[in-house]
Amino acid sequence: MKLTLMRSLTAAAVLVSTAAFAQSDPAPSTALPSAPSSAAAPAAALGSGTGSKLGTINVENAIFGSNEGQRDLEALSKKLEPKRNDLKAQNDAVDALKKQLSTQGSSMNEDAKGNLTRQIEQKQKALERAAQDAQEDFQNQQQEIGSRIFQKMGPIILKYATDNALGVIIDTSNPWPNGPVLWAGPSVDITKPVVEAYNAQSGVPAPVRPAGGAATGTRPSGVGTTKPSTPATKPPTTQAPPK
Repeated sequence: MKLTLMRSLTAAAVLVSTAAFAQSDPAPSTALPSAPSSAAAPAAALGSGTGSKLGTINVENAIFGSNEGQRDLEALSKKLEPKRNDLKAQNDAVDALKKQLSTQGSSMNEDAKGNLTRQIEQKQKALERAAQDAQEDFQNQQQEIGSRIFQKMGPIILKYATDNALGVIIDTSNPWPNGPVLWAGPSVDITKPVVEAYNAQSGVPAPVRPAGGAATGTRPSGVGTTKPSTPATKPPTTQAPPK
């Protein structure tokens, strides 16, 4: 999901960067920046705001750590709760059949044992397909949330870069070796101030959490993420379920 999200956010960054650099008024605005009036406008604005310093930002943490990101992901998690409960019920049913096979298999005749084993396999495969579909649905909706928020966060990142003379901003969402950054100190990380600026502009209040609740920025892991275990006992011809 992360690679797909990053591709989408990169495309969004291209869209918002031109508009953001075209603003003549450096003051923050609650509205999205308007499109440039001429082809020369972005280049002129960019030339006046270039810097030499480097900054890093964890784009995913910025998006899903914002008040709006947390709010929308919590809403998504509640929306998918029925599916999560259904998958748990299916998993419990498969586990019960596995336990039956493990405890009673030695006393069953071959036909009964084979029928029970096939039933376990069928239900487990159906569960795995349902879990995969549910997880993909969660990831798609999560990506939509991320792309929508980044469309509005992009100009804030670019304004922060201009105001603080940053010449380069590197995304650290993907840790090394999958990402390009081997190490970066906290002094160059602009994630927190960007989130604070975005929260101020969005007007979305911080989520109210009970004492000892999850830390801010914690994302739900989706639905159907627990992979069912393989049957405890199976005939020699039975292949292991797909991983």
